[in-house]
Amino acid sequence: MRLSRSLAFTTLLTLAAGCGSSEQFSWIAPEGYTGDTSSSDRPSSGIPGGLLTAGAWDDNRNFALFEAYLATHASLAGQPELTAAEREAAHEDFSGAREPQGALDIALLVDTTGSMGDELAYLKVELGAIATRLAEEFPNVPQRWALVLYRDEGDAYVTRSVDFTADVAAFQAELDAQGYDGGGDTPEAADQGLAEAVALSWSAGSVARLMFWVADAPHHEERAEAITDAMRVARNRDVHIYPVAASGVDELAELSMRSAAQLTGGRYLFLTDDSGVGETHKEPTIPCYFVTRLDHAMLRMAAIELSGRYREPAAAELIRTGGDPADGRCELAGGQQAIIF
Repeated sequence: MRLSRSLAFTTLLTLAAGCGSSEQFSWIAPEGYTGDTSSSDRPSSGIPGGLLTAGAWDDNRNFALFEAYLATHASLAGQPELTAAEREAAHEDFSGAREPQGALDIALLVDTTGSMGDELAYLKVELGAIATRLAEEFPNVPQRWALVLYRDEGDAYVTRSVDFTADVAAFQAELDAQGYDGGGDTPEAADQGLAEAVALSWSAGSVARLMFWVADAPHHEERAEAITDAMRVARNRDVHIYPVAASGVDELAELSMRSAAQLTGGRYLFLTDDSGVGETHKEPTIPCYFVTRLDHAMLRMAAIELSGRYREPAAAELIRTGGDPADGRCELAGGQQAIIF
């Protein structure tokens, strides 16, 4: 199991499987943290909201770079078995303008093995604020939430799900009740979790359908066909996958998550070290990016899906950039450009 590290804040943590546990925190805002540190902004557990930080990347808006990335990883064992034609078709569908939507379905797909304890604890805190902000920004848009958890064969469960509900408080209670355990080896049952998530009762019609997939490990290499099939079902159901890559992500996990996002019209989100939560986070194989709070990134993705308009982060949301971007782009060798906004 991975232990949370202390960088710019101090955490005294006791979590008994994440459920019915006692928690004690002494928290000091890290350098660059812009959230409210007042006691009124913090939940009863003592964990502050708005602490996790993340970058974002769109492989459909940078498709030539994505193709080059795939070429350099062509021999990677266990990668999704998608064809070049499938990827090209997704690029054509998702690289331009999109239609606005009138309702919102959000499913959380979460790896709950032992190494995910820190991410799960903070995700519980972030959810309520995200749902509230979405309701404030889109007061006439109905929201539904669902939850799928997965571990691996031999654990207490392989998958567990809570189907869509419009009752955010009830959904929050379901999420709060979940703990983390199991795992032990690197790969997990990601293919089975993804298959269960795409089989939820997603709404039809003019609905923004988002799946935030929070994980730190890939599927088992021999399950490449199964996870590919699940990605194809998501594409056919117009469910847009937004991975959130946690600390511990390896090359296969990054490639699989980015493939799922590119195929379905989502974007690749990745946690960064700026928060000080968790072990060291993998630097993604991309040339440049921006970092904001994770809750801001998730809210922005939902707003983009609902409005149909790409929305860059507000200047006040930016924590830092990776690479050397200017005006939402960075110049690469040979005159090529990467788009980060």
